[in-house]
Amino acid sequence: MNKGNIRVIQTAKDTGDRLTELESLTFSPDSAEKEMELINIYDDLEYQEIEGFGGALTEASAVTLAKLSEAKQKEIIDAYFHPEHGIGYTLCRSHIQSCDFSLGNYSYVEDEDPQLRSFNISRDQESIIPLIKQAAAAVGENFRLFSSPWSPPAWMKTNGEMNNGGKLKPEYREAWAKLFVKYIQSYAEAGIDIWAVSVQNEAKAAQIWDSCIYTAEEEKDFVRDYLGPALEEANLAHVKIMIWDHNKERVYAHAKTAFEDAAASKYIWGICFHWYSGDHFEALSAVHERFPDKHLFFSEGCQEGGVHLGSWNTGERYGHDIIGNLNNWMSSWTDWNIVLDEQGGPNHVGNYCDAPIIGDTKNDEVIFESSFYYIGHFSKYIRPGAKRIGSSKYTDKLETTAFRNTDGTIAVIVMNRTDNLMPFTLNCQGQVAETTIPAHAIQTLLFS
Repeated sequence: MNKGNIRVIQTAKDTGDRLTELESLTFSPDSAEKEMELINIYDDLEYQEIEGFGGALTEASAVTLAKLSEAKQKEIIDAYFHPEHGIGYTLCRSHIQSCDFSLGNYSYVEDEDPQLRSFNISRDQESIIPLIKQAAAAVGENFRLFSSPWSPPAWMKTNGEMNNGGKLKPEYREAWAKLFVKYIQSYAEAGIDIWAVSVQNEAKAAQIWDSCIYTAEEEKDFVRDYLGPALEEANLAHVKIMIWDHNKERVYAHAKTAFEDAAASKYIWGICFHWYSGDHFEALSAVHERFPDKHLFFSEGCQEGGVHLGSWNTGERYGHDIIGNLNNWMSSWTDWNIVLDEQGGPNHVGNYCDAPIIGDTKNDEVIFESSFYYIGHFSKYIRPGAKRIGSSKYTDKLETTAFRNTDGTIAVIVMNRTDNLMPFTLNCQGQVAETTIPAHAIQTLLFS
């Protein structure tokens, strides 16, 4: 270990610090003469490798962005995707057909057509595909896109509509799997490679917006008998398949159902999850311990209930969940919409939410919420290929995690959600550095 300086990046409430670099700290030899309030780094212990961090490129985000001036559009794209000036997003999510954050329901095959002869992605070409290409150009060769359906076409479903749940009719399972294939192929023709897909967004929820219900058995059987073979037959076996794509409280049960079926499991790269039902961090470790070859992917989280301008709790909610997930084997992370308008939309059923960046389309202003900066403490400094390393802390009033990047740089995240300034001493390989973290703050400490 280089026993030089420690860079300190800080975001703190009631200050001007927003991913602000502070004065460096300096390591010195550990003293056995006094007890210390330690955060220990065990850099010889390695855990999961990070695929990347990112957000969702929805129709709502694309439409909002397009309403802003070119200068503001560039500001947002650079803020997220520029590797130096931004927070370094590399991994993004999009929707197959419409979702709630679309301007309305739409399908690639609107009328009953099991052969999918009328398939087209013209709606996506209006706004989503241009946004994806902007993001990909800003990121470069490390850009990855995964996609999720919210609902099959209405004519494939038991309830005859894209909204309000319903199920995929058994006779259309083959056609639905082939629609995934056509989607991937059409995007490739448009110059966009799909890295991964999930089977169904929120497979347990009959939402008033685009939704479809699968039991764990149904989802597993669809992958085993239809989706996996369809991708394989089309020479698309390199496209990763993920299951569940819903909240953490049932992640283990769905993993167990799918991964204990060897014929299904061979097609499934991992399981993705959301945060809306609480922490359940231990459930992630349970999946890893039982199925260590499968990847754990956080695919969606946002602050519900419209825009929360200026809220600090939102950022802390992100920080707490990301640290807890990382410490329990999560390897990939994507936020929900990268940008929404001043109302928290557009959303075709009024399910307005917050986003880390709000684009005020009436005043052509860009508003950065606390969540943007909290996310940045991870995404900017824990880069693809980084591996989690061991750490421990002296108090549960601080939340911490640590990673080693491929260039050897160690990134330690420390978060303080209390009302008090908290002291700590960073300890690695017998070298220590005493410091403090303000109330309601997050720090990233970098050294090698």
